[in-house]
Amino acid sequence: MTVTGWIEAPPERRAQLRAAAAEHLRLTHAEPGRVRFEMHEDPDRPGRFLPDEEFTDAAAFDAHRARKAGTARDSAADGPPRDLKIAGLPE
Repeated sequence: MTVTGWIEAPPERRAQLRAAAAEHLRLTHAEPGRVRFEMHEDPDRPGRFLPDEEFTDAAAFDAHRARKAGTARDSAADGPPRDLKIAGLPE
């Protein structure tokens, strides 16, 4: 299953999200069931973060979501506008 799209961090939250992203990436890369997990800031739109995630199945994705709940990255990304597409979850 995959997650793609964007998160738009307002200027006052960009530094917080950038700082939290490195630890979030490190922890996510250690998760079982992670196939791919990257997040880059769009060089043409500062503050727009572009996640590109793939997990083996819904259980791995659910474990990822549970692991990140309440983390600094979760707090930094909570609230800003976003457009995320999640594909491959069972109906």
